[in-house]
Amino acid sequence: MAGPFGADPTRRGMLRGGAVLGGGALAMAAGLGGIADLAGRAQLGRPPGGSALRVGYLPITDATPLLIAHAQGLFEREGVTVERPVLFRSWAALAEAFTSGQVDMVHLLMPLAVQLRFQLRAAVRVVAWNHTNGSALTVAPATRGIEELAGTQVAIPHWWSIHNVVLQTLLRQAGLRPVVRRSPSRAAGTVELVVLSPADMLPALQAGTIGGYIVADPFNAAAEAKGVGHIQRFVGDVWRQHACCAVLLHQDLLDSRPQQAQQLLQALTRAQLYARANRPQAAQLLSGGHYLPQPVKAITKALTYPQAPYEQRGALHHPQWQGQRIDFQPFPFPSYTERLVTAMRGTLVDGDTTFLDTLDPAAVHRELVDDRFVRRALDRLGGPQVFGLPGPLTRTEEVSPA
Repeated sequence: MAGPFGADPTRRGMLRGGAVLGGGALAMAAGLGGIADLAGRAQLGRPPGGSALRVGYLPITDATPLLIAHAQGLFEREGVTVERPVLFRSWAALAEAFTSGQVDMVHLLMPLAVQLRFQLRAAVRVVAWNHTNGSALTVAPATRGIEELAGTQVAIPHWWSIHNVVLQTLLRQAGLRPVVRRSPSRAAGTVELVVLSPADMLPALQAGTIGGYIVADPFNAAAEAKGVGHIQRFVGDVWRQHACCAVLLHQDLLDSRPQQAQQLLQALTRAQLYARANRPQAAQLLSGGHYLPQPVKAITKALTYPQAPYEQRGALHHPQWQGQRIDFQPFPFPSYTERLVTAMRGTLVDGDTTFLDTLDPAAVHRELVDDRFVRRALDRLGGPQVFGLPGPLTRTEEVSPA
């Protein structure tokens, strides 16, 4: 059984016969000093005075706004001191560090944020979207259709992720059935879902122990660059401009230091504007600043995917959606939260889902999301239109796996 944050304490969730990189291996490969697990970070404690805030992140392009805000000194420019962001290897470790108070600000999977608030009763709030799109389903080179995944394992980054939600939608669309803790069968048309840290997915695909993975970039771009996999479908081509990750703060910070929360959101939104307008430069900052361990070529590709080749290969069914490109905009639309909660109810996970049974999707948004600060930040930048958002800040969700 998975732990409260999705981690499997027995390690049974690891691939049968597959090797998984340890945290030390990742650290050596990346050459980074900022990698931390919860235990190590807890031992460090707060610096004297404890005035500097800590940001936690995963080594994926989803973290771009938070990392750019630090790299360009935007937090300090807004008047708030933030330590160098701390890198975590898995969503479970990041979520546990956040809820235990070891970090103050994180980007976190939106479905996981729902779980934290309503199953674990954590006093945390979504204050903005971190980005939209930015993920894909990557499969082995010989795989030419989702139906060919029957009888294989496919890796997801967390049970409570948009990746799991969309993957199961795609599998069912192809006539396949997802299973958990059961050997997959080609004859029965089943696909076993396994949770892996994003950094462990590409080596597992290269070793042939999984048939594919669905995850944030730059791990999809890296698989193509290494020739060990290809993108079968972009997640943004299934759910238009979906929020993979949201930005979360603690409720007590919002209550006791609202001005500081406002400063954080102003730095975040400025970083988002910069990243969407300066993608190659953002990739250089992420790589050159040693925030992400992947090669700058892979990071650049992840931020600048062209449309034409992926439309021709069938990875884009709705090219007008521009689902191949990660985008950055901060406003958390209520329609998305509501549709997401409904979708989570029909998603298979290794864990308890009963907390979803009595949730009212509209009420979930009101209790989980605090958009006061991001609305003010948008106003200070010139309004929603600077991000191409509608003035009323409403939208209709578009989901199409076909």
